[in-house]
Amino acid sequence: MHEASLAFFQNFYTNVSLYVVAEAAENAPQLPAVATAAPAAAEPVAAMVAPVFAPQLPSPPAVPAPPVSAPPVAVKPVAPAKLPSLAGLNLPPTPAVAAPASPAPAPPVPPVPDQPQRTAPPLTETPYSTLGSNANGLVIIVRMDPERFRRLPKNVFLNNLLKAIRLIVEDVVLINVESNLPVALSTLRQKLAAKQIIGFGKNLLDVAVYKTQLYEPVLLVNDVAYLPAAEIELLEEDTSRKKLLWQAMQRMFLS
Repeated sequence: MHEASLAFFQNFYTNVSLYVVAEAAENAPQLPAVATAAPAAAEPVAAMVAPVFAPQLPSPPAVPAPPVSAPPVAVKPVAPAKLPSLAGLNLPPTPAVAAPASPAPAPPVPPVPDQPQRTAPPLTETPYSTLGSNANGLVIIVRMDPERFRRLPKNVFLNNLLKAIRLIVEDVVLINVESNLPVALSTLRQKLAAKQIIGFGKNLLDVAVYKTQLYEPVLLVNDVAYLPAAEIELLEEDTSRKKLLWQAMQRMFLS
């Protein structure tokens, strides 16, 4: 039976008998229409039988091809874009800005002077002139020009004043200060021993400049009494000043 099937299929596919079985050939019945119709049915039968003898196997999974690395491409450095020049543009002129006014320079600071140096001679050297010779008498100090000083012993006002305290011109020593500076009391005391001094004017005696007021007798160093008064020419014309002077002389000489 096996050999007969094999011979059938060989004849079916090739229409040629390749292998003949003796017994089967002799005893096999006649197949009427099957043999003639075999060629027409060959294709559908082959399509039905093919899967039995030639099964389609699944295709192997596709293996991805390894990536092909492209050769490095040299990249040119991109030059920075050049800005357009402003030289050819017609720009509006920039308005001028006025510069701020500079502050006025500070006035120069004068240098601080050093300790003032004494340029005037010491008061012990202040020049003066005298009239009279009574070293123990009353001292009268004035400041006037030499001509007037020489006429002073004959002054009516001065003589009446001395009479009021019971003195005469010969009892006094007249001193004329010949400088704007006062005379030093220490200088006068070297030649005069008087204990009472009247000053007719301002800034006449050094020790009495800042310590006295007009018509107020004071006691100076070495028990010397000093009476400041106005200038003689002012006293001669002013009754009120004469009264103040007389009251001061009473306290100094008659008390």
